[in-house]
Amino acid sequence: MSVARDRLHRALNPHSVVVVGDKGPGFQWLSNLSEFSGPVYSVQLDEKEITGIEAKGITNYRSLLDVPGDVDLVICAVPRQVTPFVVGDAIKKGVGGISMFTSGFAETGEPQAAELQARLVAMCREAGMPLVGPNCMGIYNRRLGVKFTAGQEKGEGGDIGIISQSGTHGIGMSLGAQRAGIRVTRTISIGNAAVLNEGDYLQYLRDDPDSPVIAMYLEGTRDGRRFFNLLKETTKRKPVILWRGGRTQAGARAVRSHTGSLAADDAVWEGLVRQTGAIPAHSIDEALDAMAALVHTDRPKGRRVALIAMTGGQSVAITDQFAREAFEIPELSTRSYERLAEFFTIIGGSYRNPFDAASTIGRETDNLRKILEILADEPIIDGGVGIEMGARGFDQDPSRLNGQLDLLDAYRKKTGLPVIAMMPVGGAMGGDEAAVLAARNAAAARGFAVYPNFERGAAALGRVVKYYGWLAGR
Repeated sequence: MSVARDRLHRALNPHSVVVVGDKGPGFQWLSNLSEFSGPVYSVQLDEKEITGIEAKGITNYRSLLDVPGDVDLVICAVPRQVTPFVVGDAIKKGVGGISMFTSGFAETGEPQAAELQARLVAMCREAGMPLVGPNCMGIYNRRLGVKFTAGQEKGEGGDIGIISQSGTHGIGMSLGAQRAGIRVTRTISIGNAAVLNEGDYLQYLRDDPDSPVIAMYLEGTRDGRRFFNLLKETTKRKPVILWRGGRTQAGARAVRSHTGSLAADDAVWEGLVRQTGAIPAHSIDEALDAMAALVHTDRPKGRRVALIAMTGGQSVAITDQFAREAFEIPELSTRSYERLAEFFTIIGGSYRNPFDAASTIGRETDNLRKILEILADEPIIDGGVGIEMGARGFDQDPSRLNGQLDLLDAYRKKTGLPVIAMMPVGGAMGGDEAAVLAARNAAAARGFAVYPNFERGAAALGRVVKYYGWLAGR
């Protein structure tokens, strides 16, 4: 790491923040710190802006050097030609680190802009100053209330740490994870990664006990060999989801103008994923799906799953999707079928595996409870349960949804196996989009991995099973 870890730790976990160059009318950066637990100060020279800053109850100074006490984090939002002066004052002040929102550096391809970035890099490296960015959204810390977008939550605990070369994707993954009931410990938007690179941030999260899962969006690497070695070491300790942008020729061209990165050949990245045990994702949906499966399911013991669908056609469809992801859908024991035959009397339904449960689940009869109790005693099922939950009517009777989730929760607590819930929109049992979305959100808030279709549910669990298989056999 090019700077001391303790100094980076100060910047990522600040107890005092100074925003340099924020502008109205919204004062984005100062407003994002409204829930920050420590002191917040402003540095601004423009009298027109100072009036608005002081109206927010924030003390403004004309120089960073005038700010009282120690400063852990400086958020820099000044024009690019001013950045050397801000960095120089931060070095003199001995701040913990700088998060540089300012853009217009090497990513532009302009020689003068690249030279300016190189100047900032030289200043920071000589002083051992952590610089996050430039051209980035910066730092989110859930516990402390340091945010780079208003929708990020403040609260205790955390399930995942996120590193994103794109500010937009950093926001998207943070807010998308929250909607899936996942507590994001921290998100680091790294932009051009000029001083600290992707390996430095990965190393930090590798050692961060509050980030048991890591998700990364990268467009390239600054030090490929070091990143490979760190990634391989990290995946032995905790799962790492790796979403890589710029896989196509056109995408690689877009990457160069976005963060100034050089996108490597796709085959190189595929080899990196295969050899390190990283969990690949090719879109934000795939990344979020993998997060939910990692955070909200117990570790699977194998690939033999029980599947429950709402109709005969859906039982075929769910089986096809899970089979495509190399899951087995085995026959149960004779004893299990004898127990099932005692009560499973639905006309047109099937109690094989998959289960064509027809209206059983929708009416929340005792049949679902009995099915899950039998599955919990069935030793051949070692990969858990994938279940279609027909959301029609949940909005009129929320107790139906809670009752079903209670039964599924009892199953996973008894077995320690995953439960993957799928709630499609439309169809015979799906209901309208608003009702299904509300049901998905309610299930996610209860700590379930919920997906909009069978394909995404099966693929997400498949990624998790593959990771743990790699971990066991590495």
